[in-house]
Amino acid sequence: MNSNECSFCGRKRTEVQMLISGNNGFICENCIEQAHAIVAEGASDSKFSPAESMADLKKPREIKEFLDLYVIGQNQAKKQLSIAVYNHYKRILHAKNENREVEIEKSNIIMIGETGTGKTLLAKTIAKELNVPFCIVDATILTEAGYVGEDVESILSRLLMVADYDVEKAEKGIVFIDEIDKIARKSDNPSITRDVSGEGVQQGLLKLLEGSIVNVPPQGGRKHPDQKYIQVNTQNILFIAGGAFDGIKDIIEKRLNKQAIGFSMEKINKVEDEDYMLRQINAIDLRKFGLIPELLGRFPIVTYLEKLDKETMIRIMKEPKNSIVNQFVELFKMDGVTLKFTDESIDMIVDETMDKGLGARGLRGTTEKVLEDFMFDITKQKKITLTTDNVIF
Repeated sequence: MNSNECSFCGRKRTEVQMLISGNNGFICENCIEQAHAIVAEGASDSKFSPAESMADLKKPREIKEFLDLYVIGQNQAKKQLSIAVYNHYKRILHAKNENREVEIEKSNIIMIGETGTGKTLLAKTIAKELNVPFCIVDATILTEAGYVGEDVESILSRLLMVADYDVEKAEKGIVFIDEIDKIARKSDNPSITRDVSGEGVQQGLLKLLEGSIVNVPPQGGRKHPDQKYIQVNTQNILFIAGGAFDGIKDIIEKRLNKQAIGFSMEKINKVEDEDYMLRQINAIDLRKFGLIPELLGRFPIVTYLEKLDKETMIRIMKEPKNSIVNQFVELFKMDGVTLKFTDESIDMIVDETMDKGLGARGLRGTTEKVLEDFMFDITKQKKITLTTDNVIF
């Protein structure tokens, strides 16, 4: 092997700055850079790959079956989400057809449900299945342009970051706007004074949701005034909004004329009625709650997540692929410890979490508390079985 030239491109030692030797050959700095660029490009291509044809696109039933592996219950919401997401990506494929006569509008989704019912988990799982860029943004940090806080454009900065600043991939992504109810109008009347983190933010979101070309600061915010803006077309970005909408049941009750006076039977059956009430939710109730009509018009799909009962909470503990039981069993296994949960211990953990009113999100915290002492002395026992005797909160 000639030690005076690169084995890849054949450049002589005098033509390059560096020649690195290997087992049976040599490589120059130019070939190293080129090889690195090819590897980097391959990695970025493999990270996200949205469906390129109808044959690649997963059907609603397949999407729901995937959601079932990770999310327990909420069948109606899963069904609606699967259909909406399928139609959205079908619309993107349709837009590529140059001979199209009909233009299909996009359908953003708004999910209503108490804390810990699975709103964020549903959105996250759907993005995972579709292999598209996904980001979660908290609406509470957004303020009207010009005020302390983040502008609505910063939502797209996050999506760009996740997509490794590949604009084309980001433009097919999904954005989950959490706590959308926190930007409700502070009073029912249109604001004369500025409603900086309420109505002002809703107005700012309109252009993003509708589908327009937005100048996005790559690093977000106003802290880098000299940064070059990136233009992002939001027409094919799917927006899913979620919120607890605390107090909306009363608004639905009023509309349905269900508000009871005194000790009537209706008031007594109110607990069983809660789910029925939320099932009747529509845009009128959301408008009364404080979302402006223009914003609601851009969220044509309104879906509702049921309150979790004890049976569902027990299933959440045990059944999903990455269930809490499986996670802790795996953690203990790394130390060579066999951990076993009895049905009674899971019952107790669920009861404690439901008493705190934390929803499914609280299950992990309660389980951590139960296992605290066992984790502290992890090498003490090789086999741990949780029973009613050793479950202490």
